[in-house]
Amino acid sequence: MSAGRPRKILFIGLNYAPEPIGIGPYSAGLCEGLVERGHEVRAIVGQPYYPAWKLFDRFKGRWMSSVENGVKVTRCPHYIPANPSGRKRLAHHMSFASSCYPPSRMARRDMRPDIVVTVAPSMVAAPVAVRMARRAGVPLWLHIQDFEVGAALATGLIDRDGRTAQAAASFENRMLQSADIVSTISRPMCELAEAKGVPRDRIIEIRNWANHLPAIQAASGRSLRAEWGLEGKTIVLYSGNIANKQGLDVVVDAARLLEGREDIAFVVVGEGPNRINLERRAKGLRNLQFRDLQSPERVGSLLRMADIHLLPQLADAADLVLPSKLGNMLASGRPIVATVMPGTGVAQELVGCGVIVPPETPQAIADAIASLAGHADYRRTMGEHAIQRAKAAWSKTAVLDRFEQRLEELLG
Repeated sequence: MSAGRPRKILFIGLNYAPEPIGIGPYSAGLCEGLVERGHEVRAIVGQPYYPAWKLFDRFKGRWMSSVENGVKVTRCPHYIPANPSGRKRLAHHMSFASSCYPPSRMARRDMRPDIVVTVAPSMVAAPVAVRMARRAGVPLWLHIQDFEVGAALATGLIDRDGRTAQAAASFENRMLQSADIVSTISRPMCELAEAKGVPRDRIIEIRNWANHLPAIQAASGRSLRAEWGLEGKTIVLYSGNIANKQGLDVVVDAARLLEGREDIAFVVVGEGPNRINLERRAKGLRNLQFRDLQSPERVGSLLRMADIHLLPQLADAADLVLPSKLGNMLASGRPIVATVMPGTGVAQELVGCGVIVPPETPQAIADAIASLAGHADYRRTMGEHAIQRAKAAWSKTAVLDRFEQRLEELLG
């Protein structure tokens, strides 16, 4: 039920369902949720490729339009690099910015939107959204999933001292100042937006929700334990994208430090550009196995199979992102070991629900895992707190309510 009168919303964003993880499920969920509440949504999006950085089989490199769960979706072709280095990523984002312009202009003329909403990444496509909003004479809502420039600097995709870094920061600042509303997914990220010069009254926290909360809590991980030969083990799980910003080398190093513990098994589930390198680094480890991403129907079983979740991050990436998978990890009722510093957004989310250790310190991760493995009652208590946290702070209904309320305040 809409909080106000139905609105016409033009949405522009690179990632969208059926991408199974990352930004895509949340962009699609937002658009579909708004349609369910009576709004009209046109979504101009990229073709699905993430996290494998490979075009999904049933899609072709051309513009395609359809109605998906009530949303009028136009998918735009774009360059997809197999090995997304810094320059290739830029070309990837620029190709989407170029291809999304014609259908965005057509949608703006056809629907006469009340507001234009765009998501970063891809910030490179934000000028298209700026132009559509200005031509339509309506507000622009910029939603930040990642502060891309900071993340690129943290992971070495951009040289800190080069002209590219200065140009990227200047471009990001112009896009932030162009938006009538800037939303992002955690309180520290909101504070970062303010530090970048966005007025406080233009900033709102719109976090990602726990995508599969009811299904996760109803699931059991016993079948997967048997299927993967992990019965009787304390399972330490990382599930998600395998890329540079996760800093997953420490997972392999922690597994090596605990190789003598036959009761502990590590499982890395996911895809991404760094998986081959990670598997090479882990060669010979008997207590670590790699698995492909599981189907949506098995996500609950996967997360409930774990006894301990891992959430590694690089030190320089703290508060530039708040991993979207965190809500589902909490919903699984399992404690989380995260490599973050006190006071960061992730650390605040994990009070009573997990253990934080300094980033890029395999010994600290190994010590935390060994301690939790020996205290099942402590894990259970932390898991109960995690479920309550997921229900209180990661509800999709609450997120949509907040979005609609701010939308009405803006358009009043």
